[in-house]
Amino acid sequence: MLRELVMAAGMAFAVSGSAGAQSLLLSQESKFPVKETADRLAKAIEEKGLKVAARVDHAAGAKAAGMEMPPTEVVMFGNPTLGTPLMLSNPDAAIDLPMKMLIWQDKAGKVWVGYVAPDALKVRYGIKDRDEVFKSMTGALAGLAKAASGAN
Repeated sequence: MLRELVMAAGMAFAVSGSAGAQSLLLSQESKFPVKETADRLAKAIEEKGLKVAARVDHAAGAKAAGMEMPPTEVVMFGNPTLGTPLMLSNPDAAIDLPMKMLIWQDKAGKVWVGYVAPDALKVRYGIKDRDEVFKSMTGALAGLAKAASGAN
């Protein structure tokens, strides 16, 4: 069932991943480099009245460890009005909250914004009593991905 949910949601987005690997992320190609896309995402999050909880620059971490990887950043952000009801329905959902969006450059040099579909979280945690929350999350994440990537 998870596969069907992700595939259905993927109709609106290009689903990308490594060669031969199936991605569970919904992704949107960005018109901007990774850092600029992440900055645009952080700005869009703050403009919605949400808080950026953290930004993780994986490429910088790799460099500090003596390795190289393409630009890759994760932006974590939260909205307690949406996340708290999910955790009340199933405390295990807290491991996936606050929400995260991944911005990365692929091997071809394209930049992507990706995130886990809220419906995948609904299935993963068996949450059946929060459909409106998942609907709101779905719209918010799609809007943030578009704003960050320059797709709107």
